[in-house]
Amino acid sequence: MKLAPKGISDYIGGTSRKNLPDMTKITFVQKDGERIETEAQLGSTVMETAIMNGVPGVIAECGGACTCATCHVYVDDAWTEAVGGPSAMEEDMLDFAFDVKATSRLSCQIKVKDHLDGLVVHVPSRQG
Repeated sequence: MKLAPKGISDYIGGTSRKNLPDMTKITFVQKDGERIETEAQLGSTVMETAIMNGVPGVIAECGGACTCATCHVYVDDAWTEAVGGPSAMEEDMLDFAFDVKATSRLSCQIKVKDHLDGLVVHVPSRQG
């Protein structure tokens, strides 16, 4: 009996595109204008995406528990409505962030969802 030829995904652990989790794109813009384009898994957070992709400037000391302000980002103006505003707890933590603006959010509190595909966030020059 002859077996059908295996696809390339069988040789790399079976990770064909159809088996990958749903992904969306997030761009992190550094203070110097460098753009870091990433893929984020739906249901994760913007902070988790930054950490998994080694984005400089997103420190996340508390690991996403909303107990520090070291994952502070500025949501790009074009995305503020889609992302929405911070919760009361997040607003309290933003008091500890540097240079807070109207578009400031803690990236650990932004869940990656379908409607955020293409999201752009700006990383501040320093974290709290």
